[in-house]
Amino acid sequence: MTSNNEEQPHTEEAETLSVNTLLEESLRKSIEETKEFKDKYLRSLAEMENMKRRLQQEKQEMISYAIDNILSELLVPLDSLESALSHTENLSPELKNWALGFKMIAAQFRTIFETQGVTSFSAQGEAFDPHFHEAIETVESTNHRPGQIIKEIARGYKHGNRILRHARVVVAKQANTNEAGE
Repeated sequence: MTSNNEEQPHTEEAETLSVNTLLEESLRKSIEETKEFKDKYLRSLAEMENMKRRLQQEKQEMISYAIDNILSELLVPLDSLESALSHTENLSPELKNWALGFKMIAAQFRTIFETQGVTSFSAQGEAFDPHFHEAIETVESTNHRPGQIIKEIARGYKHGNRILRHARVVVAKQANTNEAGE
């Protein structure tokens, strides 16, 4: 019996070691899975934050472009108003009063543009730059450097660092020497 009793504690001890090994293995796997899930959670959280930030930035850009589009469309009637008002010197006194009212309206437009950060830029005498100017016409000239802006047809406007409207200009080009000699 003694030999039987000796085997029993040995078997219980082996079973206890086997159960402990299984529990340790199970615990190790659970810890690994927990780390893996935590890593996936943190990555998902970071992706969500990046997406949120990206969507906010895109929303701001869309709003900014919408404002730029509206402001650039308002430049057309302002140009027309200013063009009409440039011919008011020889009007009757009654019409000059009307013109004064329209000058005040044009000034209100300019004030709105100023408060929104819209600035005009002059092109007369500058070198042609396609980032700021739109060439409407090129004219042969011996009095101007090739590529120099001879005349500004429509003023250019910027909103912050973006161009709302390119200045429309007439640009000098080199005179053809063959035709000049004939």
